[in-house]
Amino acid sequence: MSTIHPSAIIEEGAQIGEGCIIGPFCIVGAEVVLGDRVELKSHVVVTGNTEIGEETVVFSFSVLGEIPQDLKFKGEKCRTVIGKRNRIREHVTVNAGTEGGGGVTKIGDDGLFMAGCHIAHDAQVGDRVIVVNSAAVAGHCVLEDDVIIGGLSGIHQWVRIGRGAIIGAVTMVTNDVIPYGLVQASRGELDGLNLVGLKRRGVARKDITALRAAFQMLAQGEGTFSERAKRLGDETESEYVQEIVAFITGESDRHFLTPGS
Repeated sequence: MSTIHPSAIIEEGAQIGEGCIIGPFCIVGAEVVLGDRVELKSHVVVTGNTEIGEETVVFSFSVLGEIPQDLKFKGEKCRTVIGKRNRIREHVTVNAGTEGGGGVTKIGDDGLFMAGCHIAHDAQVGDRVIVVNSAAVAGHCVLEDDVIIGGLSGIHQWVRIGRGAIIGAVTMVTNDVIPYGLVQASRGELDGLNLVGLKRRGVARKDITALRAAFQMLAQGEGTFSERAKRLGDETESEYVQEIVAFITGESDRHFLTPGS
C-alpha cells in the first residue's frame, strides 16, 4: 500500500506502484507511472509522459518530465524514462524528449544526480552515472555507463561521453570523450585515464597497462587521431582498448577530445 500525503495532488490516470511514498505538496501528472517503492520527498513535480523505476528516491523541488527547453518544440508527445534505484537530489530538472531527437529522454539504473543538475531533452544516460551539483547535460548527449560529471561542468549538445570516463569539476566539454578518459581544465582537455575508477571496478592490471599504452599511442603516435585508433585496434587484444577503438572508429564524422587538446 502506498502512502500519499493529503496535500499532494495525484491527477486522475497516474499509476502509482506498491509501497510508494509521496510527500507533501507533490504533483504527479495524469500520464505518470511510478514503479514500486518510489519515494517523492516533498514539493516534487513529475509531469508529462514520465516513467520512474522502482526504489528511485526524488528529493524536494525536483521537476521531472517537463517540456524541453527547445524553441523547436511544438507540443508533440514525447517521453521521459528514469530507471531503478536512482537518487535524484534537490532542484534537479530532467526534461522530456523532442520529436527531432528521438522522442525520449532516458536515464538508466543506480544513478546519483546531485542538487541542481540538469538533464536536457533527448539525453541518453546509462547506469551508475553520477552527475555532481549544478552540472548541466545538454540536449541529445549520450553518457554511457559509469560516467562521472564533476560539479559546475557543462556538456555541449550531441556530445558522447564513453563508458567509465570522468569529467573534472568546472569543465566545459564540447567534443566526444573516449571510454575511461579523464577530462579536465576549463575548456575540456583529455588529460589521461580514469585510473581510480578502473581500479575501483577491479579491472585487471594487464588491462590497465594496455589502456595506458593505448593512451600514449593515441597521444603520440604517427598519423591522425583516427588513423592511430585504427592501427591500435589491429595491434591489441584487450577488450577495454577495443572498446575505445570502436567508440572512435564507429563515428568517423565526429570530433573527439584528443590528448593535449
